[in-house]
Amino acid sequence: MDFIYSVANFLILAAILWIFGRKAIGRIFSSRRERIGRQLDEAERIENSTVTPPEIPAAFSDALPAGAEEEIRAVRAAAGEKVLAAEKKTEQTERAMRREMLADTRERFLDTLVGAARKMAGEEPYASALRAKEETFADAIIARMELTPGDIAYLKRHDVLYVTLTSAHPLPQSIVDRIGKRAEEMVGAVGGRISYWVREDPELVGGFRFRVGDTVYDFTVADRLYQLRRDLGRRMLRGDEDVRALLDDLLAGIGQMDCDGISEFQLGRVLSVSDGVCWMDGLADIMYGEVVEFESGERGMVLDIEVDRIGCVVYGRYEKIESGTPVRRVGRIASVPVGEEFLGRVVDPLGRPLDGGGRIFTEQRRPIEHPAPAIPDRAAVTRPMHTGIKAIDALVPIGRGQRELIIGDRQTGKTSIAVDAIINQKGTGTVCIYVAIGQKDSTVMEIRDKLEKYGAMEYTTIVCAPASASASFQYIAPFAGAAMGEYFMERGGDVLIVYDDLSKHAVAYRELSLLLGRPSGREAYPGDVFYLHARLLERAAQLSPENGGGSMTALPIIETLAGDISAYIPTNVISITDGQIFLDSDLFREGQKPAVNVGLSVSRVGSAAQTRLMKQLSARLRMDLAQYRELAGFTQFGSDVDALTRKVLDAGSRMMAALRQNRYEPLEDWRQALLIFAVSEGLADDADPDDMDAFGRRLAQALEETRPEIVRLLRSGSKLSEEDRAALREAIRQLGRTEAA
Repeated sequence: MDFIYSVANFLILAAILWIFGRKAIGRIFSSRRERIGRQLDEAERIENSTVTPPEIPAAFSDALPAGAEEEIRAVRAAAGEKVLAAEKKTEQTERAMRREMLADTRERFLDTLVGAARKMAGEEPYASALRAKEETFADAIIARMELTPGDIAYLKRHDVLYVTLTSAHPLPQSIVDRIGKRAEEMVGAVGGRISYWVREDPELVGGFRFRVGDTVYDFTVADRLYQLRRDLGRRMLRGDEDVRALLDDLLAGIGQMDCDGISEFQLGRVLSVSDGVCWMDGLADIMYGEVVEFESGERGMVLDIEVDRIGCVVYGRYEKIESGTPVRRVGRIASVPVGEEFLGRVVDPLGRPLDGGGRIFTEQRRPIEHPAPAIPDRAAVTRPMHTGIKAIDALVPIGRGQRELIIGDRQTGKTSIAVDAIINQKGTGTVCIYVAIGQKDSTVMEIRDKLEKYGAMEYTTIVCAPASASASFQYIAPFAGAAMGEYFMERGGDVLIVYDDLSKHAVAYRELSLLLGRPSGREAYPGDVFYLHARLLERAAQLSPENGGGSMTALPIIETLAGDISAYIPTNVISITDGQIFLDSDLFREGQKPAVNVGLSVSRVGSAAQTRLMKQLSARLRMDLAQYRELAGFTQFGSDVDALTRKVLDAGSRMMAALRQNRYEPLEDWRQALLIFAVSEGLADDADPDDMDAFGRRLAQALEETRPEIVRLLRSGSKLSEEDRAALREAIRQLGRTEAA
């Protein structure tokens, strides 16, 4: 029987490869075994360096202070957990490296199998066996042949439809005439005529391909091998297979191949390509957002559909694409792989790793463009999403499911706020996604190192489309990040996603739009740039309990020029989001960090996203600070200030000092509330304003040691009664007297 249609011959071929290729396979494994060993040595060193605390001699056990034995047991338990964590990390690293090694080996197997199959299928007796099936192929094509809406529309405009029959070898005239007659009858039924071409192409190896308009019916060996390689290359690897099991899996896939199947797809032609944008004709039935595949193997996404041509952006290197080459419709909307496997990784907008950590294996995919949750599927935003930053959690609180804009000039601390918010999610079960758009590679790696240092990378994914990436990658990056976040949100989880920044995203979209020939509007941006960001940010939501109760909180970042928030893109995003955190350059230069401008910052969710404790203690804070800023502006040039005004100015400056905070030092909510209470009640007047952070730490530590019942009350987030407030005032005063003594 024919090689392509005989599983037995594949098994024989595979056996030959296994017998004569073992040494080559051994070299493949040994070349990577050393790399695996080097990475595992580091994990083993961490594991072996963990020392279990020694047992306390019985002679000294009576002399231990109360509670010391419990502390020792806790330390010993923590040491045991550290060992288990190191062992788990070692196992995960080994499995990941083995999966990568097996994937490389599989690619080599597939190359060899496909190459041998092409050669054998073109030789006797397999070529003759294929020729014997040509009548069967012709019957199948005649039965399935039909006109698409795109073909009918083309006939209405041009009155002629091109039909091509391509084969690896000369076909009998009877087959050529039968297929041509059927095509002529079909086109004549709608009032058109055909232009019939018959060609030969040895690259098809065997069988033949029929094309009517844009639609191709393919019965060739080349297409069968293309489908086979693609399907086998997508099979999941667990990481515990050996080479024999890998080969058995490939052979099983070969055995399940549909030998007599037909591939039906659409082909177009590249008209021109430049600057990452490709123009094509054909593919009349394609939809916006679909994926196309070029002859070079690169892929792109359709962004523009005109009457006589289609525009798409190219994902990879567009230099490999040439005019006149065919382009294939893949048949699916642009999507990105998703799953827990992406946590702790740095990837590009297509989900490919950029951190050198090996391939990411996942079976889940989500479309890049996806409708936002409908209004009935949403719930009110009521749960706080603590950032750990006093100036934000007290003045412009953020709730889970909210869209809060971070806006300000360059170098005012916008990214620092987002990174601190990610670090503060440690231990909360919140998944974080940081989307870097148009940033420098060094900046992204610095952020990654900081998140790694503070233990935040284990629940964070970085989607990176740096300044060196193409405009198409920068365009799809935030949509890819949103798709990754929706995977967790729809499973009931909480997600925090940062878009850094949407100003560069708008510039990338403007570049693509101008290359696609779309008319420009205000500031040269296309008219649909508002819809671009609206459909992105609307995907952030708090889902209702009936829909899982998950949430995705969005922190988009916008860069302004000279504080101009009335520019086109800032006003667009301000009108889309639920509030903004405005960072003032003057405050930043004065040393107020984070430089949150209270007057221009707002949260439309407001106190609904605060604990009752923080809501109670910060109720008058915004008004008092606004009064202070106004008085400070009036009195900065005056020397004579009355006592009441001086008191307001002193209290305001002390509160501004209390709201200062260092980077990468997020605070728990109760610690923030404690410091705000102490300053607003005048209980911190003796503290140095420049040493307010240290004062807050000393105050919290002293309360934990002397008044744990008050700390428990603060941790609960409950509203303080008058008795509780009085007790808290007295405790703070007593601590102040103790320090003074």
